Order: sequence, then structure tokens, then C-alpha cells
Amino acid sequence: MDKLLLQSPNLVSQNIQNIAALFPNCITETANGKAIDFDLLKQELNTDMVDGLKERYRLEWAGKREAIVTANLPTTKTLRPIKADSVNFDTTQNLYIEGDNLEVLKLLQESYLGKVKMIDIDPPYNTGKDFVYKDNFTQDKAEYEQENAIKDEYNQRLITNPETSGRYHSDWLTMMYPRLKLARNLLSDDGVIFIHIDDNEVHNLRKICDEIFGEGNFVANIIWQKKYAPQNDAKWFTDSHDHIILYAKSKLNWDIIPLPRTEKQNKYYINDDNDGKGIWRTDNILVKSFTENRVFPIKNPNNGKEYLPPKGRCWRYSQDTITRMLDENRLYFGKDGNGAPQVKRYLNEVKDGVTPLTLWLREDVGDNQEGKNELTDLFEIPTFDTPKVVRLIKRMLQLSSKENDIILDFFSGSATTAHAVMQLNAEDGGNRKFIMVQVPEATDEKSEAFKAGYKNICEIGKERIRRAGKKINNEQLIIDTEKSKELNFDEQQTTNNKIDTGFKVYRLDSSNMQDVYYKPQDYTQQNIDLFASNIKPDRTPEDLLAQVMLSWGLPLHYYVEVLTIQGKQVFKVEQDSLFACFDNGIDEAFAKEIATHHPLRIVFKDDSFTNDTAKENVKQLLKQLSANTEMKVI
Repeated sequence: MDKLLLQSPNLVSQNIQNIAALFPNCITETANGKAIDFDLLKQELNTDMVDGLKERYRLEWAGKREAIVTANLPTTKTLRPIKADSVNFDTTQNLYIEGDNLEVLKLLQESYLGKVKMIDIDPPYNTGKDFVYKDNFTQDKAEYEQENAIKDEYNQRLITNPETSGRYHSDWLTMMYPRLKLARNLLSDDGVIFIHIDDNEVHNLRKICDEIFGEGNFVANIIWQKKYAPQNDAKWFTDSHDHIILYAKSKLNWDIIPLPRTEKQNKYYINDDNDGKGIWRTDNILVKSFTENRVFPIKNPNNGKEYLPPKGRCWRYSQDTITRMLDENRLYFGKDGNGAPQVKRYLNEVKDGVTPLTLWLREDVGDNQEGKNELTDLFEIPTFDTPKVVRLIKRMLQLSSKENDIILDFFSGSATTAHAVMQLNAEDGGNRKFIMVQVPEATDEKSEAFKAGYKNICEIGKERIRRAGKKINNEQLIIDTEKSKELNFDEQQTTNNKIDTGFKVYRLDSSNMQDVYYKPQDYTQQNIDLFASNIKPDRTPEDLLAQVMLSWGLPLHYYVEVLTIQGKQVFKVEQDSLFACFDNGIDEAFAKEIATHHPLRIVFKDDSFTNDTAKENVKQLLKQLSANTEMKVI
């Protein structure tokens, strides 16, 4: 029931509404809400050209400059490994990251720059009920938290965006713009991004994507049939579709992978002349476009009858081509041999795949109900109302990724993308790697998921990957067992290819370093002495390693081996890419031994060395014994 507003009417607001009814194009948005564009209103009320701001073709909104600044601001935050939540942490190449995706995207800029082949995101649709991120780094921290009063232990910055808000579209655009800008940097030159959206913001999404990716890199607006049954309580139309906007980093560099042909598409190839050319189907030899030199008689070799195209039509092929096709028995004249000519289409001459349509029907890629059922079957309770369906995401993966590509989803939700990556890997033998990013948004306390112990969306997503991975591996084991029955012992060894269904969990957190590390000028000598170390006392060597890898541009999915050298713990990252030691007591003897490994990079704590002389000696020894090793300290 609507509440009675116990206040006097807002006359300015009413006047704006009255003008909006007559001139809706004159309504704009400002930092303070809806307002009148007086330049446009003047023009609407004048038959002469009114001088005003210079016209240009672009999308503007309140907060656009703020969004650009937000994307460019650096972050000192880090990702901390959470091994207890991970599966096969030491061997998997998949990542699940908990935290605000804007901060996470910034942290991934060095390590994954130009390395991601496909991004698939399902952001908030801005229906008035969804949460959006409010990114404001210019306010004082206390002022910001007091204004919003929405932070929890994960430092979420989530707000609802009701349609009554004066910045309804602007807030959504301000949230999306910096994330898409940073995401583009991560795409490879032949990479693509799929963005799910509904009718509320599809027009604005297209405009900001044109600006960020370039209008020429727009590939398609795919229409997905998300539901079938009509809603009779809908006021106008049943909302039965969503949009999936597809952009390429560079359309010239992206080659779409055709979809595999289906039995349905092949079922018409049923004829066989037993001449070694294979099965074929008939096809029309006429075309609607008219070319005069393609109007000529075709003589039926069986009865001598000549056929001409109908008036205004012509044959598909030239006379020379038709003559050759007759010689090769490539024309068909009906069952009794006395009909009009048709061309034979041989299946073995059809290209391997099918170019996709922009209309994706539920029977081909599933719908919302199928996605909900998939999740309910895994958890045995309802957890998400409208999760995306695995078949839908698999279709995108098939079109845009190959066996070793990296897939990113920074609005991960229920982790359907991770599920689809593992499923497709199981089906085609690929080794695609996924990176899921999700803010730990709290689940509704009244929901079945909350009652079952899932306090936030990340807990649902991680558990979904665990359960889906176990299910996929069990199914693969059955398939491999069946195959092995047909093979000898030696061949059986090659069928045991286990899919990577593990994932490393990282959580966004403040830097591992004390504030003095970043702003020493803000501290006096007395204050600095309070810090025995520039590293926070609660941080582990694994925490430090993650931050070093991100800062040095090394992907977090790299394999890490733990060595013991001179009694000290040493992390060996991806063969010799990086050696990291955060123990104390680093001296010349340690340097001599580690130099025998010839690492490309090596890092220590600044206070790890036995003394200043040892620090300089270690540096010089590494230069002498392993000239290509780059040494740094934190």
C-alpha cells in the first residue's frame, strides 16, 4: 500500500512533471536529480535557431567524468589466498575472487593485460530493485560511510537504485563505465565480451560500449528467449527475452568459431547415388535477383525437355557451370527423371560449422527455468531465482574460445560461467581456465539458501563449482570406463584425462603493507619507530606472494612450488619466473645457492637481510652469478 506523504507538495517537481508530459526530450539528469534542459526547451518554443551549447553526438550523464576518474585511480588493495575454501589450490588454474569487481579489475590489470579471450558478464539490470555499486573515492571515508551506512565486514558498496531516483540511469552508467573500461584492457586482441541486459538499459549500454570498444567493433545484439509461458498479469507484454550484446576488442582480429552441425540440420541429406560422392539433398536452382545472361534453357537429359526460369527470375549459375554440373550428374530432375532441374547439395561439401543466428531459442540454449532447475538439482533447494543456464554460456564459449583460453566473469553470481567452462572442457577435451569475481552480497535471511547456511552469494557460487565439478568428473569417469572396455591396456592410460574442476579462492583486502610503506612523508621519526616492520603483523608469506605476483604482472594461476634453500622457505613460481623468500637472515651464502637456479625475478622483504652490508652483497652476487635476475624488495 502506498504511504501517505506527510509533507507539503513539491511544486518544482510537479512543474517538471508537467513539462515532461509535453516535452519529454527536455528532461535531463543532474547531480541533484531530474531537471529541465532549458536550452532544448527554448528551442522547442522557438521557430528560429536558438544559440546554445555546441551540438555533438555523444552520451552524457551526471557522473561521467567521475566514472572516468574512478577507472584511472590506482588501488593499494590486494588479494589474499583462502586455501580453506579452495579446491586443489596447489594444482588448479582456475580462480574465484571475492570482492568489489572494480578493485579486482584494477588488481588484474598487470597480470592479465591482453590475456583474456572471452568475458561474459550478467550485470545488474537496473530494474529499480537491483543493487548497484556506488563508487565514490573523493569523499572522506567517515563521511562516505555515514552517508551510505551500507558497509559490512566485506566493505561492500551496494545500494538499491529505485526508479524514483533522480539519477536512475546516471548511477547505473557511472557504475558500469569504469568496469567496462578496465575489462577492455584485459581482452586479448582477438577477444570478445558478451554482456547480458534487458530493455531498461540496452540502449545506454550500446552507447557506452560504442565509446569504450569502438562502434566498429560491435558484433551483434543477440536476442535470448529466456521464458516461454505468457504472464497474464503483465500490464502490456510478457517480457520473454533478454539481450546479449557482443563486442570484440578488434573485430578484424576476431574469427568466430562456427557452431557444430546438428542431426536436425543433417537429416535432409538422405539421397545417395552410390557413386562415391556421398549423401545429398536437393536445393533450388532459381534466384530472385535477375541477370539476363543467366536466362537460358536447361535440357533434361532423360527426356530432352527444355526448362526456362519463370518470368523475372534466372538460374543461380552461369551456362558454363550448368553444363559442367550436367556432365558431373549434379542436377536432379525428380524421382522419375522427368521433373524441373534442382541442384544436389552434398553433405561432405558443406562447411564444417554453422554461422549462428542472432535469435537464440530456448530449445537450443535453455531458458531461465532450466537454469533454475540446474541449480536446484545441485543444491536440492532453490538458491537463485533467475540464474543463467549452462547451455546458454556454453554456446558463447563455443563461438569464441578454444582449448587453453582464459574466461572472465566479474559479475559471477551463481557461477554458471565456471560450470559451463568445466562442462565444455569435459565435452571437447579443452583446458579453458576461468576467473570468477563476485562481491559477497548478503543473501535474504528469509531465503532457503540463507537457512541452509549460505550467508552470501560467494558461498553459493563456490559450492556450486564444487558440486558441479564433482558431478562432471563422475560423469567423465563413466564415459572413460566405457571407452576403456574397447581399448587395450596401453590405450587405456590415455583415456584418464581428469578435468580441472578445482579453483583457487582469493579475497579482496587492504594492502599487506603498513600505511608508512605508501606515505612515509606523513610520519615523523617517532611514528615510524612504532612500526617494527612495514608489513602488517597478520599477513602470511602466501599473502605477500599474491601481492608480489599481481604487482609484477604474473598471473595468479601460475604453478607455485615451495622449496627449502639454506633452511629458508622459497616460493618458486612457474619454473624460474619468480623466486620469493620472505624469511629473515638473508645473507651471501643464501644468495650464492639461489643464484644457481637463475631465476628471472627474485624478491625479499626489505628487512630480511642480516644487515645493510649483506643486502648490498646479495645484490652484487646476484648480478655476478645470475646476470639476468631482477631483484626487488618489499
